[in-house]
This record gives sequence, C-alpha cells and structure tokens, in this order.
Amino acid sequence: MERPGIVVLLLVGLLIGTGVGSAYARARRGWADYQTVKKTVPGARSAAWLLIKAATTKVGVIALLLIGAVAYAAAGSDGEPAPPDPTPSPSATPSVRVGR
Repeated sequence: MERPGIVVLLLVGLLIGTGVGSAYARARRGWADYQTVKKTVPGARSAAWLLIKAATTKVGVIALLLIGAVAYAAAGSDGEPAPPDPTPSPSATPSVRVGR
C-alpha cells in the first residue's frame, strides 16, 4: 500500500522540480543577457551622441547655406542689368477661324 503513495509523491516532486528548474534556467539566461547588454550601453550611448552630433552639424551647414543664398538673392546685384537679347523671339499670333 505504501508504494502508490511514494510514486505519487515522486511524480509531484518531479513536476514541481521541472517547473522550478526551468524557471531558474530562464532567470539565469535573463541575468546573463542583462549583464551583456549592461556592458554595451556606454559604447552605444557614445555612438548615439556621435550620430546626433553629425546630424546636427549637417543640418546647421545646410541652414547656413540656405540663409546665405536668401541673403545673396535679397541683396541683388551691384552691376547694370544685362542688355536685351538682340535676336527677336517669335511671338504667337492669334488663330483665325476660316469660314465665318
């Protein structure tokens, strides 16, 4: 009569042990992943700041070029206007409807 009780306790112990063991293995993997990522954060942070600095510099240069172009266009030229083209350009003639 004692054998079925021991078998049930053994099965319950195996079931609980399997659940606890898999949870422990997941926790260890998670901790190892966390430590790995924690070591890479300073490098990633400095890389992000370098990318932000490069993007900001490019935007600043483009903005300065645009401001300079607008200022140059607003100032106009100091010279005389160019003479007109000596060859006349063809002009469009109004079309006449024949038959009216």
